[in-house]
Amino acid sequence: MSAFPSRDSGDDAPINIFAKANVLPLHIFVKAYIQGMARASFDLAELFAALSDPTRLRLLNLMRDREVCVCDFVEILGQSQPKISRHLAYLRRAGIVCARREGKWMHYRIERPADAGAAAILETTLQQLDAKREMRSDRAKLGRMSCAPGSALITLKTQRA
Repeated sequence: MSAFPSRDSGDDAPINIFAKANVLPLHIFVKAYIQGMARASFDLAELFAALSDPTRLRLLNLMRDREVCVCDFVEILGQSQPKISRHLAYLRRAGIVCARREGKWMHYRIERPADAGAAAILETTLQQLDAKREMRSDRAKLGRMSCAPGSALITLKTQRA
């Protein structure tokens, strides 16, 4: 079952669309997100299946506290864009990731499940990833990338000072 209804799926579940706006002196940045409404029951089997793949765990690790562009995933994981996108679609179907389009790029972030048990499983999994050297290395690479969130604003503020 998809977290997001489609016209031909016959699923009449409501969806949420919301936006966050950042206003700077000369620019307004708006991030639009599409979220599924809280599910009546969470499919734990689908959650565990989503967490059973090493690539998907690496993706979740990178999204732990930020939104990440597909291009960053491709560079850090060294895998093709279609493969990364398939894994991200799996995470979206499991209800633990949401997406936002910006031009031709998709940006992804973790969406905490409304179900308390599923949220606890996801949080525990993310905490355990910190103990893995490969996961810490991936997060360090993301932190050094020039297009990581916040780096443009830091550069802009530094240039004005």
